[in-house]
Amino acid sequence: MYAESKYQKGKDYIGVGVGAVLIEEKQILLLQRLKQPEAGHWSIPGGAVEFGETIEDALKRELKEELSINVEIVSLLGVTNHILPQSEAHWVSPVFLVKIVSGNPRNVEENKHKALRWFKIKQLPESITLTTSNAISLLNKHLNQ
Repeated sequence: MYAESKYQKGKDYIGVGVGAVLIEEKQILLLQRLKQPEAGHWSIPGGAVEFGETIEDALKRELKEELSINVEIVSLLGVTNHILPQSEAHWVSPVFLVKIVSGNPRNVEENKHKALRWFKIKQLPESITLTTSNAISLLNKHLNQ
């Protein structure tokens, strides 16, 4: 493993994160964030890519850690430029459409997420993250192709 840095991903330098769109029965799985940036907002699951890790492996690892599920990647939906000047945060995040191959999603990281919930795609909560908003747009383009 690589040594920890005193610099913070997404703050001191551009971070690379991954996000997953999980759809079942016309509903999308979202997590309510406890931490900044965008604390209190609902977000697609995902997280940071570690040094030496592919984005696909990072996504699978993050979903195992966050939700206790194993997934298969269906397709790359696109990339989100997650730039939040007010939070001084900057991430570049590939977003993937995935399907669950084993496990039932549950909130494993209660120190990071207040809640986990399935929402109808047409009835999302008002407070969603920039990444989630972009993921929904990318999903709609993918479905309308």
